[in-house]
Amino acid sequence: MTKLTLDKSSSQISAAAPLSVAELQRRATTLWPALRQGVQVRERERILPYELIRRIGDERLLTWRIPQQSGGSGASVRDVIEFVIDVASVDSNIAQALRPSFLFLEGLLASDDEAARQRWLPHYLQGELFGNAGWEVGAANGAISARLEREGNHYRANGSKYYSTGALYSDWVSAVALNAEGEEIRFMLPRDREGLELIDDFDAMGQRLTASGTTNLNNVLVYEEDIVPQNLYAAGKNQRSIVTPYAQLFLGAVEAGIARNALHDAVAFAQHHARPIKHSSASRSVDDPYVELSVGEISARAFAAEAVVLRAADSIDAAWASGLDEASITQAAIDVAQAQYIAAEAALKAAELLFDVGGASTTARTHNLDRHWRNARTVANHNPRHWKAAVVGAYRLKGTQPPHSGLF
Repeated sequence: MTKLTLDKSSSQISAAAPLSVAELQRRATTLWPALRQGVQVRERERILPYELIRRIGDERLLTWRIPQQSGGSGASVRDVIEFVIDVASVDSNIAQALRPSFLFLEGLLASDDEAARQRWLPHYLQGELFGNAGWEVGAANGAISARLEREGNHYRANGSKYYSTGALYSDWVSAVALNAEGEEIRFMLPRDREGLELIDDFDAMGQRLTASGTTNLNNVLVYEEDIVPQNLYAAGKNQRSIVTPYAQLFLGAVEAGIARNALHDAVAFAQHHARPIKHSSASRSVDDPYVELSVGEISARAFAAEAVVLRAADSIDAAWASGLDEASITQAAIDVAQAQYIAAEAALKAAELLFDVGGASTTARTHNLDRHWRNARTVANHNPRHWKAAVVGAYRLKGTQPPHSGLF
């Protein structure tokens, strides 16, 4: 069966054959060599992977969750999270840059707004990517100063955004501003809209290539059709959306991928670069019992991170299967919080232990092995993991429900 899609610029209808989960998995597998090639140099020299991310879109690897009746594969959340872990195990920057695309799609699926799905799903099927420009700096976390003002039958947006994850790679950029009544209004703009200025100035110590810099809204024209329904991001006041634990699990998947990547580099360094210390009983580093111990510890942590993240993905799938009732979504939120805590801790420790497989040469900039810890630390700082543990503890002890903050 062939489904119909819409061309972004002309609204012409074009055909695209649905892809199975198996075909998407095959396409993903063929990408890994290209993603791994030059990854250390890209990160060290700040070479943004435009072509690689574009190829992911062109291969329709953002469409996993689109239902079969809408032209997709109908993949599970677990399928998506396995893909994210795989990407992050090669380049966590690319995985993180894809997060807004996956989250917007999940919001479309969780919403009852059929018109929004009809509007946006075809763009996914055409391989288009979505970036985010929602957060600002200089005020309380989550505070918005950008403004959206009515001008006849359309609007004008003004303001400045930071943490614009993936925006530089995207065809569409999501933003949020306050209208005259002080209400949050979300809108999706084409990348080439006049007045939309994207700047590559993200200066974090890790995840440097996520294109998460500044987005300026310079009197940008916003049409009514650009407005995105609020319920794509939240179920409503004092209600929990399945999209929020999914968004948090995505970060856990990136951490699990980083842990696996640290394991990959630990093994490679021990096999090809490391030399045993002078008083070692081994003639080769791979025979040194302490190198074996270090690699074994890294492997265990990478294994644990992936296991808990995938179990939490199953919990989200179970919530979907139950019809997204409040109890199942709460359980998913708790499971994700636990998984995120363990995954972040595992990735940080795995990245640290990596330096125990060799001597001073492991710190050489040529190898760029410190990127794993820097990347893991940067992802972990999105939402402090101690809050995750405390919320879970309160739930176990007193039945206290997780906050409706968007972080659970």
